Amino acid sequence: MNPITYRTLEAHEIPLICDIDRTEQIRTGYRVESGKLIRMDVVWDAPPWFEKGSEHSFPYMIHALEEDLACGGVILGAFDADRLAGIASFRPHLTETMAQLSLLHVSNGYRRQGIAAHLFDQVETLVRQSGAQQLYVSATPSGSAVGFYLSRGCILNATPHPQLLELEPEDIHMIKML
Repeated sequence: MNPITYRTLEAHEIPLICDIDRTEQIRTGYRVESGKLIRMDVVWDAPPWFEKGSEHSFPYMIHALEEDLACGGVILGAFDADRLAGIASFRPHLTETMAQLSLLHVSNGYRRQGIAAHLFDQVETLVRQSGAQQLYVSATPSGSAVGFYLSRGCILNATPHPQLLELEPEDIHMIKML
């Protein structure tokens, strides 16, 4: 494995998301009940990206990243030579004072090496520079995702964004105060 390098992705590089192996065996999950995080033992296995169809397909993800750029967002990549090992994307203006982390994925085989933390820190710096006071995160309800965001200072969002909650009702909606 080469040293990981980080840089902003250009629009024509968005299809590199196909390099990301999103597979994961998930044995700890979370749900929100009465405003509190509830830990659960689960058997959820995240499959590879699908070729077409759902929100977990290449076309869907490519379109979502293109929308992020169209909204003034930034896409950051972590590279192992020419291979995309991690990706983060954010939209600077979810609301007047809040940005949104719209995507953060690290490829299976590259996890637990600090890549997600580095990408998150870069996003946080850019969000601060945009003038936002908060960063909205809609986290997959897995133990690894929720644990990661909690470790980065995110807290459960008591009033989730209505459209994002409708789009991802099972996710754990969090916020980071900047």
